[in-house]
Formats: sequence, structure tokens, C-alpha cells
Amino acid sequence: MDIAWGITGAGHLLKETFSAMEDVSKENRITAFLSLGGEEVIKAYGLWDKLNAICPRDYMQEILTSKAEGKSSPTTGRFFLKRYDALVASPVTTNTVAKIVHGISDTLVTNAVSHAVKSMTQVYICPVDRFVGENETILPHYVDRDICENCSTCPPEEICDQKAFKDRRIDLLKCTACGDCVSECEYGAVIEGRKATIKVREIDAKNARLLEEIEFITVIDHPGVIKELF
Repeated sequence: MDIAWGITGAGHLLKETFSAMEDVSKENRITAFLSLGGEEVIKAYGLWDKLNAICPRDYMQEILTSKAEGKSSPTTGRFFLKRYDALVASPVTTNTVAKIVHGISDTLVTNAVSHAVKSMTQVYICPVDRFVGENETILPHYVDRDICENCSTCPPEEICDQKAFKDRRIDLLKCTACGDCVSECEYGAVIEGRKATIKVREIDAKNARLLEEIEFITVIDHPGVIKELF
């Protein structure tokens, strides 16, 4: 099967999504559709190389980005040609869910969903905030300024090939989450893998419920169920 896979700018459920993508790609071809935020978080969480292994840039196994596709998102026209058997969107931010529910398609992923539905292609969406309550998520690398000693020469900054360190901060748009910086700070100020609890708002849970009312869209609870769909 040929599967389109949309990824938005959510860190929550991102690693679980990649695990599902790896499983599905063993017997199916995947084309990745990345929003601007999606491209950024994939790199910030150190998953870019893994994405390239899943989508090796062959036909119908490309990595399509919002930067390259522009405002018109021409490759989403493949849905009208019935090139894809299904579209998976995971993880999906509350912003993207709200746009889909209200018929706004101004990003690569929302355009893909819109065109898939119009072409009667089955869409599976995994929202990061589906139910009111609390979610636990893992943060990308950051510098804890309460621990940082503001050294005149910063070893993590010195060894960072991406030049992601500046003024005791990590520029996540440059960071590739290689992790080399963590061990370089003798004070332990560079933190990776810290968990955070986030509250799911009622408006976000409501929009997730409204998704279920849209024809050809199936809402799923967790990326772990995706491999069972194919």
C-alpha cells in the first residue's frame, strides 16, 4: 500500500509515531508530509535520520516539507489521482485539529487532509490532546539556568557542530538532539528527557470530538494502533 503520513509540530507522541511508522514501512511505502513545526520538532528530538531511513526519497517515499511545497502544496494533488490508499496524521497538534474541524487548509498537512477527504480517501488522525485531563510529555534538550554556572568558556557550545548554543540557550531550530552536549557540561545544566505535565483544555478536547463527525476521518487514541490498520 501507499500511505501518506502527516506530521505536525507536536513533541508529544512523536517517538511513538516513529515506532509505528517503522513498523508500517516494512510492508508499505510511506510519503511524509511535514508542516513547518513538524520538520522542526523531528530535528529537535533527533529523529531526522530515522525519517530518512523510513522515507528514502524514492517516488512515493519522499519527505515533503512545507518549505519546499509552498502555499499551494502541489503534491497533495496526488490524492485526487488516487495515488494513496490512506492518509495517517500523527501526531496532530491542537492547532491543526482546530483548523481541520473549521475547514481551514493553510498548511501542508491540513491541505493533505482536505484533499484526502475530498477524494474520499480514508484518513486516520491521532490528536495529542483528545480528552480533558493531563498528559505527560518529554521535553527536548534545554539549559537549566538555575544550574548553569555561566562559564566563560562553555564546553557544550564549543563542541556543538550545529551552533545551536547561544547565550546559555539551545536554539531548537538548529539542534539535532545528538546529545553530545549533555556529558560536556560538568555541572549537569544541559537537560534531556525531562518529563512535563500538560493540561488538555476543554476546547481542544471538543475539537477532537468534532473530528469524529467528519466523513472519511477516523480518530485514533494512540500511534500504537496504527500498525494494525495496515
